Amino acid sequence: MAGKRDYYEILGVSNNTSKDKIKNAYRKLAMQYHPDRNKSPDAEEKFKEISEAYAVLSDDEKRRQYDLLGHAGFDQRYTAEDIFRGADFESIFRDFSFGFSFGDIFSTFFGRRGSRRTVSRGRDLVYGLKISLEEAAKGVERRINVTRTEKCGICNGTGARPNTSIKVCPKCKGAGKVQNISRSSFSMFVQVVSCPLCKGKGRLIESPCHLCRGTGVAKRERGITVKVPPGIEDRYQLRLRGEGEAPLEGGIHGDLYITIHVAPHPHFERIGDNLLYNLEIGFPQAALGTKVTVPTFNGSTTVKIDHGTQPGEIIKLRGRGMPRLRGYGKGDLLIRVNISVPKKLTKKQKNLLKDLAREG
Repeated sequence: MAGKRDYYEILGVSNNTSKDKIKNAYRKLAMQYHPDRNKSPDAEEKFKEISEAYAVLSDDEKRRQYDLLGHAGFDQRYTAEDIFRGADFESIFRDFSFGFSFGDIFSTFFGRRGSRRTVSRGRDLVYGLKISLEEAAKGVERRINVTRTEKCGICNGTGARPNTSIKVCPKCKGAGKVQNISRSSFSMFVQVVSCPLCKGKGRLIESPCHLCRGTGVAKRERGITVKVPPGIEDRYQLRLRGEGEAPLEGGIHGDLYITIHVAPHPHFERIGDNLLYNLEIGFPQAALGTKVTVPTFNGSTTVKIDHGTQPGEIIKLRGRGMPRLRGYGKGDLLIRVNISVPKKLTKKQKNLLKDLAREG
């Protein structure tokens, strides 16, 4: 993500620092920048930044994903709430004199000041995208079409026909719930249930929109650009936040997961960040040595075959393999030498081989 600082840099540690030292680094910075202690205008934003960095680097799986993908890929996989879920802030703030708790972290980031209102969320979608190995090596942008529910363009998501009104439910007075009270000789039972008239919505649509039939959402095909980073692996999932389906009754969109399928290559086999190429040469070339031309994703290159090369021997071209997802260098191109044996020989060839066999 553009403009976002490296988590290790934020906490002032290196990428091989232990979890305990990361915790200590965060504790010191939290004491320094917590808004209850530091009243400077930028203290709260600084506190948010260091807390997010700690939440990621203190979790083994999130840290592994961040080290592998960096911000660009990591932020596609995790929402802000995903990042903080499971992080251990309680043990850090338990002894702080200003009385800070784990719940306050979420209040700071998501504005939850004592409210537990449930926000509806649209369904996530999954889309399979097939690319070539060359595209996986260089990265690619693809435009895809996804059919999903979106806010109705006719009623703007209200569910009501344009120029008509939406009324507050007279039975529940807009609450969406009603009380059922039953009494016996010695007791009274109160049961809170969804309003049967408005089905828990708190409002009544007398003239539903003709397109969405009162739901507020409608199906639509949407063009979406997918940026596939160099070095991506087969079956890897990219997460596009908010590109899933729209929820009913308002709320937040779901996410779109792009499952990458890398097609087999006719010449190269991928082994992690390395590429394997099978080179076929004859026995004379292997015995005497030669130079051959082999393909790479950046054009052909010449490779020297030493005399006496054995079948199955590997020649390594460093840095000619697949890019690593985070962008730090590339794997290698491994050239496996295979000796081809002719099935048919001329008389002269047979005699030469017989002479060689006698000398051997």
